[in-house]
Amino acid sequence: METTKTTQAVSSPATSGERSFEGYTMNGFLALFIILALILAVGGWLILSIIAEDSVPCVISSLLLVCLLFCAKGFVQQEPNEARVMMFFGKYKGTFKSVGFYWMNPFINTKRLSLRSRNIDAEPIKVNDKQGNPVMIGHVLVWRLKDTYKAMFEIDSQTMARNTASVGTDVNSIMSAFENFVKIQSDAALRQVAGLYSYDNNESSDEVMLRGGGDIINKQLEERLDERLNMAGIEIVEARINYLAYAPEIAAVMLRRQQADAIIAAREKIVEGAVSMVKMALDRLSSEQVVELDDDKKASMVSNLLVVLCGDDSAQPVVNTGSLNM
Repeated sequence: METTKTTQAVSSPATSGERSFEGYTMNGFLALFIILALILAVGGWLILSIIAEDSVPCVISSLLLVCLLFCAKGFVQQEPNEARVMMFFGKYKGTFKSVGFYWMNPFINTKRLSLRSRNIDAEPIKVNDKQGNPVMIGHVLVWRLKDTYKAMFEIDSQTMARNTASVGTDVNSIMSAFENFVKIQSDAALRQVAGLYSYDNNESSDEVMLRGGGDIINKQLEERLDERLNMAGIEIVEARINYLAYAPEIAAVMLRRQQADAIIAAREKIVEGAVSMVKMALDRLSSEQVVELDDDKKASMVSNLLVVLCGDDSAQPVVNTGSLNM
């Protein structure tokens, strides 16, 4: 008789995402009325038991009173664009997003999160562009929590804290930890994007550059941030560069280079206009037969006109009282 053994692979459960809380909840005002009424009734029973010196009812009523006071822990108040991550002895039970005043199982531990948009105006950081030039670049971004499960269980909020102190349970402390996480990841994404493009097109023939990229650069930054922050359940609403300049150690040199480029461009325009004006003068003199000029006189006239038109200083006229050959 042949015996076959079958082994069943035990696979770890798949990571579940955010889901709505489906546990029992009650209107908070109704629950408050019921608990207060029970507390008054049990408290009266306790007083009567003490007066009658009956130990058994006294103990029972005392225990009931403690239980009723513990039930008051189940009251929660939630504002719009807030959420609570519900955990029952370490097990994720869902995310509660209903707005209002409610009562729920007091044994459920809740962590309150804000789903509102938050703004970060990061200080400029020094990065190297595609050509290796150090530049100062800053950015501003708007973000918000999208997936509360990933935000609470996929990353460790303790490592996101600004200091070694533990992260508290209040919403401001938790969201500050997330804000620090977003800031660190946004700096890394900004360095990555800045390294793909040149500051300007003086040293590169690329069509897209940091100084004039505009929406293209901002779109790249948003995509890089979404890739990095998706694991934390964070959504980027908007990201854009708001500061861009050369680093101080090369700013003076780059300014002189930009000034030289501007002077060259202006000179080219001036020379182009001067040549056009000289040609027009020679053509008019020839067509209207004002004077007959040989090649030497034309060359001399062109030289004088170019000096006058292209010079920085005003020309001093010289009046010729003799013939043209003088």
